Amino acid sequence: MIKAEFFNHEGRITGFSVSGHSGYAEQGADVVCAAASAAVTFADATIRDVLGESAKTKVDDGSAAVTLTLPARCENEDAVQAVLTGMMLTLSSLRDDYPDFIEVMEV
Repeated sequence: MIKAEFFNHEGRITGFSVSGHSGYAEQGADVVCAAASAAVTFADATIRDVLGESAKTKVDDGSAAVTLTLPARCENEDAVQAVLTGMMLTLSSLRDDYPDFIEVMEV
């Protein structure tokens, strides 16, 4: 199962961690993993490469985990929050469609 956690501090999403494999289908045919991976990659690239924020991204291939942590302040805070909220909504929609394969939490 994929586990997606969004870290919230006083109403601000400060980052996320997405880990695991969905187990929906074999590697290369798993639409749940592909959709979750695309959402993570999109959010990371938009925040760091498009908006130029200095978020820290940690990838652990062994546990199939990606963690992104925002700095205390972002120059483009509204845009960053919109990207992360969109990612959370995308993964929540995926969870609604495939509840046995992905879990989404705000912590």
